Amino acid sequence: MLIRGVFLALQALQLAGALDLPAGSCAFEENTCSFDSVSAFLPWILNEEGHYIYVDTSFAKQGEKAMLLSSDLQVEEWSCLRLVYQITTSSMSPADPSQLNLYMRFEDESFDRLLWSAKEPSDSWLIASLDLQNSSKKFKILIEGVLGQGNATSIALFEIKMTTGYCIECDFEENHLCGFVNRWNPNVNWFVGGGTIRNSHSILPQDHTFKSELGHYMYVDSVYVKNFQEVAQLISPMTTAPMSGCLSFYYQLQQGNDNVFSLYTRDTAGLYEEIWKVDSPGNAAWNLAEVEFSAPYPMEVIFEVAFNGPKGGYVALDDISFSPVPCQNQTGIYFSAVEASCDFEQGLCNFYQDKEGPGWTRVKVKPNVYRAGDHTTGLGYYLLANTKFTSQPGYIGRLYGLSLPGNLQYCLRFYYAIYGFLKMTDTLAVYIFEENHMVQEKIWSVLESPRGVWMEAEITFKKPMPTKVVFMSLCKSFWDCGLVALDDITIQLGSCWSLARLPPPPGECTFEQDECAFTQEKRNRSSWHRGRGETPTSYTGPKGDHTAGVGYYMYIEASHMVYGQKARLFSRPLRGVFGKHCLTFFYHMYGAGTGLLNVYLKKEQDSEEYLLWRRRGEQSISWLRALVEYSSERQHQIIFEAIRGVSIRGDIAIDDVKFQAGPCAEIEDTTQQSSGYSEVLNEIEY
Repeated sequence: MLIRGVFLALQALQLAGALDLPAGSCAFEENTCSFDSVSAFLPWILNEEGHYIYVDTSFAKQGEKAMLLSSDLQVEEWSCLRLVYQITTSSMSPADPSQLNLYMRFEDESFDRLLWSAKEPSDSWLIASLDLQNSSKKFKILIEGVLGQGNATSIALFEIKMTTGYCIECDFEENHLCGFVNRWNPNVNWFVGGGTIRNSHSILPQDHTFKSELGHYMYVDSVYVKNFQEVAQLISPMTTAPMSGCLSFYYQLQQGNDNVFSLYTRDTAGLYEEIWKVDSPGNAAWNLAEVEFSAPYPMEVIFEVAFNGPKGGYVALDDISFSPVPCQNQTGIYFSAVEASCDFEQGLCNFYQDKEGPGWTRVKVKPNVYRAGDHTTGLGYYLLANTKFTSQPGYIGRLYGLSLPGNLQYCLRFYYAIYGFLKMTDTLAVYIFEENHMVQEKIWSVLESPRGVWMEAEITFKKPMPTKVVFMSLCKSFWDCGLVALDDITIQLGSCWSLARLPPPPGECTFEQDECAFTQEKRNRSSWHRGRGETPTSYTGPKGDHTAGVGYYMYIEASHMVYGQKARLFSRPLRGVFGKHCLTFFYHMYGAGTGLLNVYLKKEQDSEEYLLWRRRGEQSISWLRALVEYSSERQHQIIFEAIRGVSIRGDIAIDDVKFQAGPCAEIEDTTQQSSGYSEVLNEIEY
């Protein structure tokens, strides 16, 4: 359990320079600065004595919201937004707790981006630290408080402060310690040193920042250690944006003493990785340490000191900083997720294969009801192995990717589909090829899979030496040889498991967890349903979803409806903005009795609905991508309307809905540029 020490008693926090706060900041001493309550919701109340604003159940009901909106902001340099807050409740574990959410609202987007959310009650002030990546786009900060269950429930904001720099940086001069926390141990803990504090038996140094007794730093002392291997941990705020570069800090420890000072990273799954350790005591003064640090997903930095007894001395820490460039005397490791990935729309990108023969062929399938198209759009290109031109006993086709730098963790994702093959084992396998040692290691292979369905596979791997990913298709026997399809290969830094735990992008819905914010006027057998796998009626509907092949999608079941009956799915209200917007989604219309799928725009205060897009009748056995461009300067909703056709073989499905700012042509251009260009193999249209 993380318990904040006495040095984190934020109730006594007083802002220095409150009259000269940076833009996007407020101490709530006399007013709410450049923040205003949104009139359509509950107001935030300024405490009579100042210091904070709040909303509680003395004047509001459970489920009601209070919204606080900033003025226009812009961060041309990386910045850190810190929020000091408290959630209280009369119930120990309320079934419906209060919630505090923080969003970014960009001027050209019709939706808000959720940056952070909290619902844990506490008896003291807490700190949230959020990294804001530099951007030329203007935005606003939106803070939403939602009251939960309980008679004495409240949400309070003590301070909002936005400063230039990274949230993991700290000189420990402010009372809130930049959100760093001590993991409580009965015998050994991190404390604030310097200033007028004199609570240690050891002779402690002056701080590094000011090089005087006025400054502060963090230290841990072994004087109270009672057992071997007593450990003290100082934990940074969790990173909230991808970052990679050089983490530096100053440390001081007593020479020759029995202690171990280490630096770890810890992800949201609790997985530790040591990235630095003192190998020699250094000199008696402050020592500079520089560590290569990469956080492609949320991660904490942990400064840990382990003592073997009460004579372990002390360790002091000060002036933690970060730079997005490699450390001195270090060569930067270059890795580009764009260059390492490919959707095969424009070619093979940076993939290549053996010179022995064309084992993998780049193909394109026109929409039809017999063979599925590609995964990217349903109309594009993908790779196919073991075609009628290459099938032979003992056939092997190898596809090589880019050389990947060693000692980094990678997440490989791709889509595959299998056709034919009585025995599916090893019809497709993935190997890691270590270039320096000419060694291949199998890290994944097909065991069993639905035939003719695009399935997602994901693999996490890490090797000390430079490696290449190799896709290998094997046809063991002339009598048991089928087709293997491959598409949408992506390689990212980090663990697939940790990346999957990231919140979905704003404005996007895959229906994997729920129906997102989509609603229906009524729910019965003839409504839209959330399902997975095949639909109940044969010769209609998809065999699996578009997202992963085994996930969820929305569909209408034609056997539960009569001819001409409608099912309507409404998006949540979207904010009106200037400029074009692009709605993308995937639809599935397979079956001889398929009816219509319409997309409408409904603007606020308008009774009329505007038809944006329509498809009629059977389209393909594949998932097809739709791009719908529209504009609306007023609040609006998007409506998906499915109309039942002439027979029960008329199921209609949608999946992977995404709202994006900008014209569809720009989005399409960006997608194609990420594909890259390279050698084009035999192109075949079926």
